[in-house]
Amino acid sequence: MFQKQRHLISGLLIVLLIAVAGCKSKFEKLKASNDNAKKYQAAIALYNKKDYNKALELFETLVQRYRGQAQAEDLYYYYAYCNYRLKDYTSASYHFKQFADTYPASQRAEECNFMSAYCYYLDSPVYSLDQENTTKAIDKLQLFINLYPKSERVTEASKLIQNLRDKLERKAFENAKLYLTIGDYQAAVIDFGNVLRDYPDTKYAEEMEYLTIKAQYQYAEHSNVFKQEDRYNQTISFENQFAEKYPQSKFMADAASLKKDSENGLKQAKNTLARIASDAKYARRFEKKDTVAGTQPPSEKVKTTGIQLNKN
Repeated sequence: MFQKQRHLISGLLIVLLIAVAGCKSKFEKLKASNDNAKKYQAAIALYNKKDYNKALELFETLVQRYRGQAQAEDLYYYYAYCNYRLKDYTSASYHFKQFADTYPASQRAEECNFMSAYCYYLDSPVYSLDQENTTKAIDKLQLFINLYPKSERVTEASKLIQNLRDKLERKAFENAKLYLTIGDYQAAVIDFGNVLRDYPDTKYAEEMEYLTIKAQYQYAEHSNVFKQEDRYNQTISFENQFAEKYPQSKFMADAASLKKDSENGLKQAKNTLARIASDAKYARRFEKKDTVAGTQPPSEKVKTTGIQLNKN
């Protein structure tokens, strides 16, 4: 009994394999044939069945053969969308753009221009990676808005641009925080200022302005005594601006504490400078060219011109 069942199953598997092989052979024969009309119809049917891999294989063999003919526009439209459905966004973007350039009078030209830009959007990576594609996507979407200011797709394009800008904003914020994490305090102060300048309406503004105080305090604390007075004063100035702008901030207590520490550090620096001025032996301990003590990274090479907290 068991042996009969085994033979029956084996027979069914053989029939199934033959059928599959026959179907594959049929497709390969069609692909290799010169019957372009039949290929075209089969490619459309495969596309509608969502068999995009096979449809793309047939479309690729037809693109050149139908160049300049009436069917070429439809063919190239499907070809671009096949790449898109297969998530090959680089190729899809290129072919959508080629379609729009080749058939500028087509009713599909606007759609394809948008899809070309949208593929750049889909290729934009997470914020922690290189954002070259994000910048390109913004440029492409903005170009679409400029070309079709009355298009129904303008609203969507604008939303996509904002999403991309949010990603760039997050990237810039995290990069600035990284300087603080690794102890390059001056670079952190500079970078927070740059982000606030580049993104004046950023949702991270309050936290960045608090972190600017923190970074500036650390910068002053790690500085050579001859530079500490100015740097502690800058910390106090940052905190005063922060307190005025965000009196109810969740960072207010920490900011006030940093101000108090800065005031104490300022007093200590003044006392040290006074002793240096009156005690030559003591002064020799501070005869250093460095303006930052300890292991602070060499951000002194970066020149700044009056970084201020952003004010709306």
